[in-house]
Amino acid sequence: MTRILYIEDDHDIGSWTVTDLQKRGYQVTWLKTGEEADTHAGDADLVILDIMLPGLDGFTIGQRLKKQWPDLPILMLSARTAVDDKLLGLQFADDYLTKPFHPDELAARIQVLLRRGTPAETRQLALEHLSIKLPGCQIIDTRTNEEVLLTGKQFHIFMYLLKHPGQVLTKEQIYESVWGEPYLDGDKTLNVHIRYLREKIEADPSQPTIIQTVRGIGFRVRLS
Repeated sequence: MTRILYIEDDHDIGSWTVTDLQKRGYQVTWLKTGEEADTHAGDADLVILDIMLPGLDGFTIGQRLKKQWPDLPILMLSARTAVDDKLLGLQFADDYLTKPFHPDELAARIQVLLRRGTPAETRQLALEHLSIKLPGCQIIDTRTNEEVLLTGKQFHIFMYLLKHPGQVLTKEQIYESVWGEPYLDGDKTLNVHIRYLREKIEADPSQPTIIQTVRGIGFRVRLS
């Protein structure tokens, strides 16, 4: 089933749009702000994004998503009809539809973008010098164009962090997700695996920038 990430703060527009898309067979995740967009975009086949949002505006969110997932189709959906707004949006977005709109037109534009776009199964994630193919997590070091090979545990740790971009994950969360058993306070197993993982993916393992340590809490991957 095609997965759509829909970011819209207007309740009425959002409700009937989600209902219509679901009737057409799409799986829709509806966010009313862009704060968690990074978390959900990796699982989406397409993003529908409003411009006027609380907090970060749609332009900022769209640019950030496109930088992280260059192959992810983005459809801007906004009441702003000025040519300058459209031109700004189309610098990163794949299409721009103004409100009010007919649901059939929205559906048609979605179909065009999906035919043009790359399926989520082969999506590329750019992370510093790494190019990562999701969800299989094939990692290419773009400096050498060589694949970075991980062990099973390293793979699962990295994938778990990538599925929660920007989120600080405790050692307990990571350990229990990867090992499937309770974390014992003071256990250094996770730290050892993180150290070896960093040696493979970081430009400078002694000063890691991909997997960041949040002192006293755990780790996070920041996509920027």
